[in-house]
Amino acid sequence: TLDLTCRRTPCFAKFSEMEEMVNMEAEINEVQPLLISVTISSTSQFYFIGEKCEILQDMNRHLEAILKEKRALRKRLIKHRCQESLPIEATFHKCIVELLTEAVTFIEKLESHLQSVRNIPQIPHVMNNMNTTLSKTEVIMIELEELTEQILKWGELQKEVYSN
Repeated sequence: TLDLTCRRTPCFAKFSEMEEMVNMEAEINEVQPLLISVTISSTSQFYFIGEKCEILQDMNRHLEAILKEKRALRKRLIKHRCQESLPIEATFHKCIVELLTEAVTFIEKLESHLQSVRNIPQIPHVMNNMNTTLSKTEVIMIELEELTEQILKWGELQKEVYSN
């Protein structure tokens, strides 16, 4: 019966509405700074995105220009330019002659240099072979000294035999 008699009186209804409004205002006050910060950050992001977009467009234009130049350069390189020479100022003729002689010398020595570079990984193996050969040579030298001593002894014996 108490539940049935419990009715909302207009006074308490107004109080609950006021309480709901205060709660809503508190929520708005909590969300409002976040909303402002999101708005500011998104605005700054749009500014930087626009700036980056301009930079990318500039790079794109630059790359397109390079591609056009590359195509033109390829066309020029494909053409045969027989018996044509590049115009070189007279002041640089001496330098060009020196450069060409150096280039010819370099090309002549290139094969020996390349062979030297190819041999670099084999150096440890060659060193081991040299060490082995050196030790074998030392053994042969010792044997040769022993043989020399034996020959000298034999020669002395022969002199004694002939002198007797």
